[in-house]
Amino acid sequence: MKKNEIRQEKVFAHLVEEYIQTSEPVSSKLICEKYVSNASPATIRIDLNKLEKCNWIYQPYTSAGRIPTIQGYREYLKIISPQLAKLKYDKQDLLRSILIKFYKDIPMAMHYIMQLLAKETEQLSFVAEPEISYGYLEKLDAFKISEDKLLFVVSLDSGLDKTVILKSEQGFTEQQLKIIVKYVNDELVGERIYDIQNRVLDEIAEKITDDNKILKLFLDELQNAFAQISSYFIHFDGSIGFLEQPEFDDKKAILNFLGFIQQQDYFVNLMKKFGKNNKAYHVLLGEDLGKHELSDYALIYSKYEIFGIPGYLGVIGPVRMDYKRYIPIIRDVSEVITKTTKKGMVVLKNE
Repeated sequence: MKKNEIRQEKVFAHLVEEYIQTSEPVSSKLICEKYVSNASPATIRIDLNKLEKCNWIYQPYTSAGRIPTIQGYREYLKIISPQLAKLKYDKQDLLRSILIKFYKDIPMAMHYIMQLLAKETEQLSFVAEPEISYGYLEKLDAFKISEDKLLFVVSLDSGLDKTVILKSEQGFTEQQLKIIVKYVNDELVGERIYDIQNRVLDEIAEKITDDNKILKLFLDELQNAFAQISSYFIHFDGSIGFLEQPEFDDKKAILNFLGFIQQQDYFVNLMKKFGKNNKAYHVLLGEDLGKHELSDYALIYSKYEIFGIPGYLGVIGPVRMDYKRYIPIIRDVSEVITKTTKKGMVVLKNE
């Protein structure tokens, strides 16, 4: 990289970080005085003009300084990527102690971790976890409520009951259901819901001969029922200070943001869509969020596994976020959760 290109990249990174801290357009004079003292203001202005032509920055109004564009933030994330790889969250031992203390109460452990995220980032933190996947099946019932509808009742060891009505064209008789439900209970009771969905039902289906088509058809219906009751539930946490950021001065902006986080299925599907690879973290900016009214927001998240069950955690807020600080926290929190609870047990130290 040429000397002027190296300087231009540094000017750009300083501009982004200054804007993140102040929320004010950044001038060439400020960059020259505060960050790049070995270059003249005229040289810095030339650099800024080039960056503007690349659509990395823009002037919000005449005679103002510059602020980053969405494309600019993307380029900034590429620039700081080597630095992020070296940064580590310094409270990993605290995370492990929370997981070890509450290993019998995973929802409580995740609640404290979410609070920690909110405190560390001062943004709206969230944990998206499969609501019933940690539970164990205590009893399954299935009832025919009309010619083409079945009612499934899934009872968990925690005392929670989940029900779902499915349209079925298989025409099971009451007697068939009674026999099948008894067989399925014998096979499934005591198994974890996540394991039933992702392993046990498939294992049962493989053992069934072609002569027993009615049981295979029921297992297909049962898989659909478990899929419906096992949706992710998102928990949020954040202080009132989160809404005191300049981006929320406008009532419409607040309503748009609140409307977004209430669309939990949409939120989860976004994370699944962009999180199919094995990257340690993901950053969704502007148009990634799929709606024009969300173009000024960003989502930083990571996928974790707790006792082998996947979930998501992260923060959501204005696109003007401190990525250099937040990304290592979110990335390392997810990694600690996964490593500490791997192999279905609590691991006291990293291996």
